[in-house]
Amino acid sequence: MTFDEIISRWPWRPIPNCPGRFVLSSGRSALLPSEIAPAAVGVITEYVIPATPDPVVVAEFEEGGLISYRKPDGSFIHTLNTSEGLDRKLRQLGIRMP
Repeated sequence: MTFDEIISRWPWRPIPNCPGRFVLSSGRSALLPSEIAPAAVGVITEYVIPATPDPVVVAEFEEGGLISYRKPDGSFIHTLNTSEGLDRKLRQLGIRMP
């Protein structure tokens, strides 16, 4: 699975002032991260971090990755990221070291 394959399967919109980052246009979604990035199954990691009130689910794949925020009701906010956007956001969240 690649960034280009995922961006062509669902409607994404750019996140303002965040180059290389897109959010699923529908907003909250019942889709699981593994349904959006099935090739990443087994390499999907969930983090509970102080930088965000919701658990962060990360799935890395060729040319980028998916960062999903699991809401208390079980829905997700999904963000699709190029390699550069993913690296920048994971550093910002403290998941990846500078």
